[in-house]
Amino acid sequence: MKVVLVLMDTLRKDFLKTYNTNSFVATPNLDAFAQDSAVFDNHYIGSTPCMPARRDIMTGRLNFLERSWGPIEPFDITVSKVLQEHGVYSHLTTDHTHYFRLGGEGYINQFTTWDFHRGQEGDPWISRIKDPEWMPEQYYGKLRRQYQANREYWYEDEDKYPTPRTFKSACEWLELNKDEDDFFIQVEVFDPHEPFDVPKKYMELYDKVYTGPYFETPNYGEVDVPEEAVDYIRKRYAALMTMTDVHFGRLINKMKELGIYDDTLIIVTSDHGYFLGERELFGKNYMHNFNELAAIPLFVKDPVHRKQGERIKTVSQNIDIMPTILDYFEIPTPDEVQGKSWLPLLDGKENEKEYAVYGAHGITVNITDGRYTYFRAPKPDNSPLNEYAGIPTTIRHYLGEQNPSEIEMGQFLERTPFPVYKIPIKKPAILDGLGDMSGYTKDSLLFDLEIDEGQTSPLQDDELEDRMKHLLVEEMKKLEAPEEQFERLDLLDIL
Repeated sequence: MKVVLVLMDTLRKDFLKTYNTNSFVATPNLDAFAQDSAVFDNHYIGSTPCMPARRDIMTGRLNFLERSWGPIEPFDITVSKVLQEHGVYSHLTTDHTHYFRLGGEGYINQFTTWDFHRGQEGDPWISRIKDPEWMPEQYYGKLRRQYQANREYWYEDEDKYPTPRTFKSACEWLELNKDEDDFFIQVEVFDPHEPFDVPKKYMELYDKVYTGPYFETPNYGEVDVPEEAVDYIRKRYAALMTMTDVHFGRLINKMKELGIYDDTLIIVTSDHGYFLGERELFGKNYMHNFNELAAIPLFVKDPVHRKQGERIKTVSQNIDIMPTILDYFEIPTPDEVQGKSWLPLLDGKENEKEYAVYGAHGITVNITDGRYTYFRAPKPDNSPLNEYAGIPTTIRHYLGEQNPSEIEMGQFLERTPFPVYKIPIKKPAILDGLGDMSGYTKDSLLFDLEIDEGQTSPLQDDELEDRMKHLLVEEMKKLEAPEEQFERLDLLDIL
């Protein structure tokens, strides 16, 4: 039995023709793969952004209710370790540099073996003291000096870009192990995450006329560039999607060539979306989790062709990946796992999942049943708020640096006797460097996706909002949310 999980970071669902027939983006290999797969129409994020999403995948539990960006904890039970305990070999090949930064500890060590392809984003790889040769004086958004140094290694040589190298390494691993059974390989590419760096031949598919300043990474916040630059950055993102699709296609072709495509469970998804000027916003994390960010693609190709080419409407999330893989290998799912296997859905049955709860630590907490979506905003003071961590690292720094005397330690998590730090938080970790962004999520919002797919007209329905509040409280209790989350969200009256 074989499983291949393909993760493409920041892959917008509505840019894929499978979900949006009007999309201008060319992704023929993903389009073809969708025809061989069950397509999930109500697949949502869990925890965001990058590392919280990966902890969701690895543990089958929501990360964001108890902590922000951080490592695999000593008490975490992970899918790859459980597989290894049952004789299933696991391998990771990735160019995701956050695994090797502060706040990304422990993930790669869950796998039997792993492979890393350097150079993405600000990966401190090419060691050059003087400035890179090409540092444009005129540019929009961000310009990372380190990335400019890295990209000199591959400039316009497509096969040297990190995403092609990652997919190539997956092909080589499968070639080496084609005659083996009982393995799980996670193929994970950072693209189409920003910076939207892509060879000219792909960019020319979408734009040959832009003459404005260099632009590959927007500033998070309200759109701060001319309309022509917004159009251009969307096309850069599209070009990067197309390049990623080309090399995904090479992986699929290699599996077919090796004769293992038809007998392998293949899962393709993403971690979250991204705002490319919609709602006059760039980026992610600080705003409400509208579907540009929260609704993500999911394709599941089953070896016995169940639901091939069909659509599945049941709500799903990436915390469901772990129980699905364990179910496929006929391995019992640990009790602490919160996700639900998709295999019953492929058999035309239910899997007892009715709702998706999602968000980012310290911002809104959201719930959907596939039709209605409710964004619950915190109180104006956004307190009380704590992080619970055995290893107190987060994105590029340590938790509690500003208030070490307020940190407590004890057995605060229901599922483990392992002592953890309880760290009071004044500002969510993922908003560091962004100023006061609370105004973007100050109001709770309710939408009916059946009549307002674009989430442009919030409902004013007290009875329905009350129902969604009660559902949110019940789901948060099931998910073992810390008690102060209910106070922070002003939900104590219905607890």
